[in-house]
Amino acid sequence: MTVYVIVQLKMTDRAAYDRYQARFFDVFRKFNGRLLSADEHPAVLEGSWDRDKLVLMSFPDEAAFRAWAESPEYVEISRDRKAGAQGIVLLAKGFAP
Repeated sequence: MTVYVIVQLKMTDRAAYDRYQARFFDVFRKFNGRLLSADEHPAVLEGSWDRDKLVLMSFPDEAAFRAWAESPEYVEISRDRKAGAQGIVLLAKGFAP
């Protein structure tokens, strides 16, 4: 079942985050994920939002997501993401009627 990863980021060190971002696709493209959105200015239609960036990704299933997220290559570059931004990361299962 398709899973979606929703990431909400609050930048704390833009230089560190930019290092992560520069290396992201080299790692991401090796896995079966799809980057659906990476928006630094999403429209807030209801409520309040104190973050700086929203990222939305999909993977064919949770195993594919975990293979990417736990890979040595991603773990290495994610240090810069964690140094550069506070993140809220959600994993949501796709809908199957």
